[in-house]
Amino acid sequence: MSQPQAIDFEKIKNSSDGTVSGMLSLGFNEIVVNNPYFAAGGGLMLLGTGLALARLGIVKGSGFIYRQLLVDLEIPSKDRSYPWFLEWMSQYKHRTSRHLAVETNVITHDNGAITTNFSLVPGPGKHLIKYKGAYMLVNRERSGKLLDMTSGTPFETVTLTTLYRDRKLFNDLLSEAKNLALKAREGKTVIYTSWGPEWRPFGQPRSKRMIGSVILDEGIAEGILEDVNDFLTSGEWYHKRGIPYRRGYLLFGPPGSGKTSFIQALAGELDYNICILNISENNLTDDRLNHLMNHIPNRSILLLEDVDAAFNKREQVADQGYTNGVTFSGLLNALDGVASAEECITFMTTNHPEKLDPALLRPGRVDFKVLIDNATEYQVRRMFLRFYEDEEKLCEQFLSKYRKLGLQHVSTAQLQGLFVYNKRDPQGAIDMIETLQNPNSVFK
Repeated sequence: MSQPQAIDFEKIKNSSDGTVSGMLSLGFNEIVVNNPYFAAGGGLMLLGTGLALARLGIVKGSGFIYRQLLVDLEIPSKDRSYPWFLEWMSQYKHRTSRHLAVETNVITHDNGAITTNFSLVPGPGKHLIKYKGAYMLVNRERSGKLLDMTSGTPFETVTLTTLYRDRKLFNDLLSEAKNLALKAREGKTVIYTSWGPEWRPFGQPRSKRMIGSVILDEGIAEGILEDVNDFLTSGEWYHKRGIPYRRGYLLFGPPGSGKTSFIQALAGELDYNICILNISENNLTDDRLNHLMNHIPNRSILLLEDVDAAFNKREQVADQGYTNGVTFSGLLNALDGVASAEECITFMTTNHPEKLDPALLRPGRVDFKVLIDNATEYQVRRMFLRFYEDEEKLCEQFLSKYRKLGLQHVSTAQLQGLFVYNKRDPQGAIDMIETLQNPNSVFK
């Protein structure tokens, strides 16, 4: 095996012009350029470098072409359009999905019956659809590490990819998905509850309840409805005078008098949804309460039920045994503080108004207070004739017996229970009227 040629430093010195730079230049040629071993290795190195640069150029070039020709749209699972898109995909015909996932929906009907239906939505992975003549790649990705702590489900992202020229179809597709979701809610009321820092629909949308189905004492329902409608048409008046555009209502009275039922019927009449917030929840803090009340979904009524159960006194300290995270001052700030939501209708209900702190009832927090009491004779008559139409004579018999028994503390819930039990037998309701003397009666 031949040995590498020795370097002749004397030759380099004599052949140069005597300067340091000249000697270095000749030395480089002697060691590198004229050295066959080094030249061979350098050739390989240059070839490898060239191939690496070529591959990098191809990668960057393909990325450039991708950016110029294609466009992506990401829909994270926390975005409101995410369930709309999945539902739209489950009903879209022009798709090639080989991997599906099931979503089970439990529906409670007005008559109490429960039915279940299944939606087959695209599972995690890639799917191809054709929408308005354009092909779109749908990639549903699920994070294996990140979880939504409010629901326990992993975070997901759906990415839509299509030609850049067809990017306007994204808006068309999302609008179509939104309209499909809204169509499913037509004539229904959506109930929202708090999940962590956000509002989420609770169960399936419910059929709207007619306001006439909740019978309050004479003039009460009409008075509340008139006041709410006046508020909703007075936005400009509030803004011109610098008054916060909010309205608070307190419905108080004994249990079973129809407070919550009326709010549900009112929401149906106004075509509004309902956001139910339990301020006694242990995990609810002042900051989270403020955030929720400042992000109420559009066209929604905020409902705080049994507000007396959360605060019996203004003082709330740990050594007194309070366990919930919301302070009284936190609730007041959420109701009328700087961060509280504009254009908000708030309803509070309580069975014990005497337990409420006067600060909570200040105008601006509560603007309209109404007693929803036990059934009056006016309500008894209307409820009887609602269940048994055109039975005027039997209605008079029922009322006569009602007076003789001295029934003064009967809730509308008790009356409804009696009438439902005898739904096709008005005489049976008359015969069983004595059961109303016991508020805990169970019909058998």
